[in-house]
Amino acid sequence: MPFGEQPAYLRVAGDLRRKIADGTLPPHTRLPSQARIRAEYGVSDTVALEARKVLMAEGLVEGRSGSGTYVRERPVPCPVFRTGYRAAGGSASPFRQEQADDRAAGTWESRSEREEASPRVAERLRIKEGERVMRTRYLFRTGGEPSMLSTSWEPLELTGRTPVMLPEEGPLGGRGVVERMAAIDLVVDNVVEEVGARPGLAEEMLELGGVPGHTVLVIERTYRAGGRPVETADVVVPADRHRVVYHLPVR
Repeated sequence: MPFGEQPAYLRVAGDLRRKIADGTLPPHTRLPSQARIRAEYGVSDTVALEARKVLMAEGLVEGRSGSGTYVRERPVPCPVFRTGYRAAGGSASPFRQEQADDRAAGTWESRSEREEASPRVAERLRIKEGERVMRTRYLFRTGGEPSMLSTSWEPLELTGRTPVMLPEEGPLGGRGVVERMAAIDLVVDNVVEEVGARPGLAEEMLELGGVPGHTVLVIERTYRAGGRPVETADVVVPADRHRVVYHLPVR
């Protein structure tokens, strides 16, 4: 194929994408059938099918069992504020502060349990594989709809048998990592975050109300005190519904 020339299925997908973008095919409209695409664009069944697959993979359309393929309503991305963002006098996490706004109608649920550190978690916490950690899983909702998953791990060597062993219980339950660690004389002085993207796992998208395989943003966050990791977490958000916003102080 000559340089710059697109395969037929990409040309068809591109035209349908344009129609979705300009409103010719508005949200909840049924996508033209495979037979209609074949006839309108003069392509084979295989090309028509591949074009539809491209649009589904991009999250522009969705299949409805026994009904057909429909244009998805595109959500307006909402911000996920990260490092450096704090409301005046606030000590909770940025997300909790955002959701405290009555307009956001944010809620969350969590569950903590002890487990042995996997190789990946052990590496991030700089502990030995198999050492005991407290894992806490969160499901955040905005306006009643699932919006974000977070899983955090804290080494029980540091927090075990202390008032902050359970992140959501005790005298400092629900407070930020910085405040909780300060209570056991650990001064958090830096946070490292790595932002990446990958296909959403089936179990993640089941909880987030999305389609398995659609792109999610993953923020790998690690709090450190004097160079020692005291907490690490994976924050997972659907890429089509969120934008990660960093507010960083200039020194």
